[in-house]
Amino acid sequence: MAMQRSLPIVVAAFVAVTSGVGVARADGDFRCGSRIVSVGMSQSDVLDACGEPATKDVEDIDVRSGNRVVGQTAVWRWTYVMNGVTRVLVFDQQTLKSIE
Repeated sequence: MAMQRSLPIVVAAFVAVTSGVGVARADGDFRCGSRIVSVGMSQSDVLDACGEPATKDVEDIDVRSGNRVVGQTAVWRWTYVMNGVTRVLVFDQQTLKSIE
């Protein structure tokens, strides 16, 4: 009887741990050669780690406060293709915000 009660707890703990890992990896790091690229790095740090990307695109995005546009920011998208895997790095204000 004790085994039946503990099994749902073990399953719930496993799901919580593995789903957390999935979330971390979705927005997480990727490897460039022997270096790791992580959210929060600067554009120059990424260039040092990975070299020039296959493509670089920039888009000016409105910055809003409520319904008002209070400025603009440049959002860069750099595309790297390594070992058959494509990664798009999204920078705002020269800081890596996400890895897609």
